[in-house]
Amino acid sequence: MEIERKFTVKALPENLDSYPFHLIEQAYLNTDPVLRIRRQDDEYYLTYKGKGLMTREEYNLPLNQSSYEHLLPKADGICISKKRYLIPWDPYTIELDVFEKSLAPLIIAEVEFPSIEEANAFTPPDWFDQDVTKDPAYHNSNLILK
Repeated sequence: MEIERKFTVKALPENLDSYPFHLIEQAYLNTDPVLRIRRQDDEYYLTYKGKGLMTREEYNLPLNQSSYEHLLPKADGICISKKRYLIPWDPYTIELDVFEKSLAPLIIAEVEFPSIEEANAFTPPDWFDQDVTKDPAYHNSNLILK
């Protein structure tokens, strides 16, 4: 089960380049239910995501590079490219997605939680802006249609 909140960002945090990051490319084979393929650095995944906004089922299965490349042309919409920074925010990690190509200059911050109670009690840092957790327009599976 994935429990996460999403936020737009007012300003990038200082020293952004000092944080570890992943280079991500992802595409969607289906959006209802969500079937996603992803390249994260040198790893490849097929992901199923159930319905929901803050809480939903998520299953990741490993893929190899040739399977990913075989599935990529079958994807709907655009292929998303982003740089994901991992920013500690005790006891959580902020995943700051800086989108590239046609989705630039979009920046979304996501925080995953172990429980719904912790998600609801979360106080975001000052550099976060709007809580867009319940806005489906900010799901990556909808961003591919832009």
